[in-house]
Amino acid sequence: MRVRRIVDLSVPVGPDTQVYPGDPVPRLSVHATVESDGFNLLHVEMGSQSGTHVDAPYHFSPSGLRLHELDLGLFTGPGVVIDVRGLAPRTPITWDLVAPFLEDPRPIALICTGWSAFYGTPRYFDHPYLDADACRRMLDLGVRTFGIDAINIDETPSGIGYPVHHLIAGAGGVIGENFRNLEEIDFPDPLVSCLPIALENADGAPVRAVAMQLED
Repeated sequence: MRVRRIVDLSVPVGPDTQVYPGDPVPRLSVHATVESDGFNLLHVEMGSQSGTHVDAPYHFSPSGLRLHELDLGLFTGPGVVIDVRGLAPRTPITWDLVAPFLEDPRPIALICTGWSAFYGTPRYFDHPYLDADACRRMLDLGVRTFGIDAINIDETPSGIGYPVHHLIAGAGGVIGENFRNLEEIDFPDPLVSCLPIALENADGAPVRAVAMQLED
């Protein structure tokens, strides 16, 4: 098997990384330098939901699996891009919009809203979000990993209790947020990888997410 092309789906992590309101802002500072210590080393501070990241069920369920307890197969595998670009701000992504892309379901669904174009601006928080009924139907079809090019798969802020987070957590699935470049996946059957940092007892972790086009 050979990889023909790789699409980077991740945002950089640094002091300008946009975070969910109230979350820790990443801080990178120099800990050591070649000139003074013989090597370069960064000191890194950030929240578990910084940048492009995945949520474990424990993020919204006290009894849910933590990151290190999840099957790594949830973070890599065949994916499908659900292209719903053109929606108005704060529009629910309903089943009628999702269904045409799931005639041949894949375990990983990447929801392309186009909202990554607003990353770093206040408008980024006004993203479309996945409707709970659509989420249930996707889970029934076997989708277990949900990625979106927005800061939240639910509405931000949510006045109804993050229903999609709870549905996916209850199914033992994972959520990926702050993806980007989903519109650049212009080939069928991408192999998606969003393997997280191996944090202990964590609710989630940053990832370097990619979509790979494999040679026939």
